[in-house]
Amino acid sequence: MIKSLILIGLSLTYLACNKSDKFDEVSARQEIIKLHNQQQKYHFEKMAKAFVSQFSENFISVDKGKITTPTAEESLNKFKNYFNSVEFLKWDDITPPIIRFADDGTMAYEVVNKKVVISYKDDNNKRVKETTVFSWVTIYKRYGNNWKIDCVASTNQPPAYEDM
Repeated sequence: MIKSLILIGLSLTYLACNKSDKFDEVSARQEIIKLHNQQQKYHFEKMAKAFVSQFSENFISVDKGKITTPTAEESLNKFKNYFNSVEFLKWDDITPPIIRFADDGTMAYEVVNKKVVISYKDDNNKRVKETTVFSWVTIYKRYGNNWKIDCVASTNQPPAYEDM
């Protein structure tokens, strides 16, 4: 009888421990979507500091054929300059983001396809409107209870060439 009670107790303890360690994908997906939506807000409201706060200390950028590991200060300066030089007219998903998670819930990636319309002043101080379709992959890593961006690999659709 005592052996049975011990076995039952150990079994319940094992199940309780496993259940608490189980990855909650629904909650994690909601967190990633929240970060995704915040990124749009940060672009429109020119909140470079808030945007860069989503980057991890290990942040890697893959863009325009280059791999860089900018410091937080370098990223902040880059996005301050960018946000201050343009007005965002549109920054909308073309398709819903695709989000996948590692089995243990420590990492995730998000595939984004977005249409971005900006306006800016050219060298002649004339207002120019530009539309670009971007696609990128964001790799998130969970640090404690927070998701941080570890890497972004980005590309944009080349302009259409009528002469080809």
